[in-house]
Amino acid sequence: MKIDKLRLAEMVARTASKYRTAAIILAAGNSTRMGGKINKQLEHVCDIPVLAHTLIAYQRCKLIEEIVVVTRPQDFDAVFAIAKQYGISKLHHIAAGGSTRQESAKRGMSKLDPAIRYVAIADGARCLITPEQIAKVCLRAYRYQAASAAHLISDTVKRTNAVGMVKETVDRNNLWQAQTPQIFHTSLYTAALMRADSDDFKVTDDNSLIEHLGYQVRMVECGRENIKITTKEDLPMAEAILSYRSTKK
Repeated sequence: MKIDKLRLAEMVARTASKYRTAAIILAAGNSTRMGGKINKQLEHVCDIPVLAHTLIAYQRCKLIEEIVVVTRPQDFDAVFAIAKQYGISKLHHIAAGGSTRQESAKRGMSKLDPAIRYVAIADGARCLITPEQIAKVCLRAYRYQAASAAHLISDTVKRTNAVGMVKETVDRNNLWQAQTPQIFHTSLYTAALMRADSDDFKVTDDNSLIEHLGYQVRMVECGRENIKITTKEDLPMAEAILSYRSTKK
């Protein structure tokens, strides 16, 4: 169901104090596909650090009460500087990343206020997310306990063998590309992390943790612009998207 901006604002106003929600921004990767010389979160898009774009969006979303950034220890000072420069007053803690995404998320969870009821797990490098999109996913999570930003796949999808020869064309109906934020009730997400540890279940997507627990996640359309900065080629693409958005204001 599509939510227009006016209705979204009304829904946010009604729920802002009822569902206490925090964001854990994961920014601890080694950026190997960017060359590994600098944390990709600190690269610039339109003269602003990637991570700053992300933090500004969560700062401006009225449903997000506090923010925890999980990053490499050597980047702590840079994150503090970004928070100060761009007025990220919701930043409550910075935590050191773990060896895996799950470990980093657990370290972020340990820093949350115990009263937080919902947690938004987000990629620091997904810097084109908007406050409105974050709110949309939050509202679905409040209803279904688990919701994720995503985009319906429109391209033809092929499955191949190990050497790249096509085995089949996959039916693209109801196929989604998962994005972030991925938002869950804290008790559900905590249980999913514990179950994954018990089963030695490793994933690169937090939705998969919930699925492994046997629970369904509600997908929320957030468009194809919500890209993740992964390689150098993504930087000019992100700048083009932001420039296009500025012409629509």
